[in-house]
Amino acid sequence: MDLIPGLPNDVGLECLIRVPYNHFSSAASVCRSWKSEIDLPLFRNHRKSAGMSRRIVVMVQSRLDSNMNHGLRKYITTPVYRLSVYEPETGDWDPGNWEASNFVFVYNFVSTTWRRGPDMPGSTRSFFGCASDNDRRVFVGGGHDNEKNALRSGMMYDVADDIWVILPDMADERDECKGAFHRGKFYVIGGYNTSMQGNFGTSAEAFDVSTWRWEKKEDEFLGTDTCPRTCVDGGDDVMYMYQDGVIVALDHSFKTRIPKDLDRVHCVIGCEGRLLAVGSVGFGKSHGVYVLDLKSHTWKKVETPEEYSGHVQSGCCLEI
Repeated sequence: MDLIPGLPNDVGLECLIRVPYNHFSSAASVCRSWKSEIDLPLFRNHRKSAGMSRRIVVMVQSRLDSNMNHGLRKYITTPVYRLSVYEPETGDWDPGNWEASNFVFVYNFVSTTWRRGPDMPGSTRSFFGCASDNDRRVFVGGGHDNEKNALRSGMMYDVADDIWVILPDMADERDECKGAFHRGKFYVIGGYNTSMQGNFGTSAEAFDVSTWRWEKKEDEFLGTDTCPRTCVDGGDDVMYMYQDGVIVALDHSFKTRIPKDLDRVHCVIGCEGRLLAVGSVGFGKSHGVYVLDLKSHTWKKVETPEEYSGHVQSGCCLEI
């Protein structure tokens, strides 16, 4: 069956790959052949090689109550989080409890639906490091259990096969660590052990999938004993983070002050040669978003609608 009646399949495919990603669910519901084509990994590859793929930034962001007085922006009730999507190329935004659980939910951007994945194995964990290899695997390491005991265990979730695989233990316990996929390895950065409780370390460990082993990185990987939550891979083989009003490269090759409009940065997201910085713009005011171009070393302010100015817990960059 032709993708588009009356047209050769290669021409029909050229038409289909030009459908905007946020209309994939509508296109997939047209007929079975379109859905089958869109679901294929080859469709993604063809779309990317034709220059039609788009990078988007996905953030776990608190939903703001429009009826609430934002003067002091204090949340009396537990904030409700959602997925917010920002498109760096167009500047467009699109929307999508604190008790820890082992639940796993997977969002499909093609069907615009959620599904329940298999629960994370083992005890319930919080404040763990997490990162994806940008293919089909999600890695988890460290955090703490329900008794506030720091963990050194790790695991990997294969999204395509829908299974969890247990990794070897790390050398150190790492609570409130940061996960990042860097130079082909899963890094678990900083954190602290049970006895240190809040006194962050500066070291990191990296899991090499090819050897199935952890590698201990230098003790001064972070350079300072600080919370590592803003550590990210910039897409240029360099790790960056926010420290005391400055975005710094962890290899000491670069640093720049944040825009004067920002008081501090709460979340940094790497996106192929750019860093998206989300931070507060003053006490009692909304959060602002700026983009740092790592080639020109220049900042650009992102126009942020009020409904997208809530606190960002975490985020990542995807190519669709």
